[in-house]
Amino acid sequence: MFELTVRADFSSAHFLRDYEGKCRNLHGHTWKVAVTVAGHTLDNIGVMADFVVLKAHLDAILNRLDHACLNDLEFFKVNNPTAENLARFIYQEYKPLVRPVVLKKVRVWESEKADVVYYE
Repeated sequence: MFELTVRADFSSAHFLRDYEGKCRNLHGHTWKVAVTVAGHTLDNIGVMADFVVLKAHLDAILNRLDHACLNDLEFFKVNNPTAENLARFIYQEYKPLVRPVVLKKVRVWESEKADVVYYE
């Protein structure tokens, strides 16, 4: 089995609804994201998945989030824009783009000291 990971980052603002603390106020993060795919089949040149393609798919998703207020996006009007829900959103958007390889997990860092992993 092989695992490939691509990383990227983006900046956005958000606030947490119904949160009792400073994060209920509008604030921003430079989020770091790592997406890991897995598979056991290599193509005729020995590649499971092209890093360039994987990175382009991630960039396309993150470009929609970059320099936005996450609360204004449709998904986050229903789901509080927590790091957990952000990881789930990226996972759900990325998964159909990489078939037939398997999306294993999405890791999102809201800071150097705090991250979350989402997988199914």
